[in-house]
Amino acid sequence: MAEISAKLVQELRQKTGAGMMDCKKALKETEGDIEAATTWLRQKGIASAGKKSDRIAAEGLVDTYIQPDGQVGVLIEVNCQTDFVARNDAFKALVKSLAQQAATADSVESLLAQPYIENSSVTVDEFIKETIATLGENIQVRRFVNFSLAPGTPGRTDSYIHTGGRVGVLLELNSQSNTAAANEEFQNLARNAAMQVAACPNVEYVSVDHIPAEVVTKEKDIEMGKDDLGNKPENIKEKIVQGRIEKRLKEMTLLDQPYIRDQSISVEDLVKQVKSKVDEEIKVSRFVRYVLGEGIEKKEMSFADEVAAQIGAK
Repeated sequence: MAEISAKLVQELRQKTGAGMMDCKKALKETEGDIEAATTWLRQKGIASAGKKSDRIAAEGLVDTYIQPDGQVGVLIEVNCQTDFVARNDAFKALVKSLAQQAATADSVESLLAQPYIENSSVTVDEFIKETIATLGENIQVRRFVNFSLAPGTPGRTDSYIHTGGRVGVLLELNSQSNTAAANEEFQNLARNAAMQVAACPNVEYVSVDHIPAEVVTKEKDIEMGKDDLGNKPENIKEKIVQGRIEKRLKEMTLLDQPYIRDQSISVEDLVKQVKSKVDEEIKVSRFVRYVLGEGIEKKEMSFADEVAAQIGAK
């Protein structure tokens, strides 16, 4: 028979949601007949994956991968529909593999197009489709971020995963030498700083110096417009607002937080303590915090309904 065209494969993929290789095989088995190929995929339990692609996936896991030398770190969120599947060993293994694979990707699209790290005969996208068919739920790689230390920049990446994969943090900590970066005190600081970010939902920046000017201006405009300042003289209003702004900005910064393991010191104080022990400058360069499902509109479902949905998906 004639060669199966890429256009035909794409058409079948759009219709069924099945992986590229599965579509190509189905078309070969049915001599290029789209309808027959769709039936073939359904019989194999593959096309059913596509039918689940419009279901809301707000459960899942946030996971991380740190390269053994700490030079590369990844934070990833992969979603499914229910907590049942999120606790499934196959789903957990998939997320862990994807976290490692995302170290070499620059977008979700490029990640999905790569040969899967555990089975290079299929792409990541195709393996996810196969997993969807097996587990009976929509699965989506929602987002990831990877940190790579710049060449010649000593330090390490580290991470912290909290509450069973519902909150995750990736952080980069830099030093002046590789000797300091290998120090146990330095490595503990990286982990504890990541833990601190996980515990502080309001923290968005490393320090006040990192807060963009437009954010400061917006906060000032909000404070200046508050009703309790309406009747106060302008010079008094300015002083009150300045005090409030300083407090608000510190609430947004990591270094100004009371250290969760010792409330008598700040995170900045902790960094200074470790700095004195390794006898080098230490810098928290950046961090990212993910909360599972944040921003996704999730349909509320009772436990009974969730069980019924699971049974119905089989």
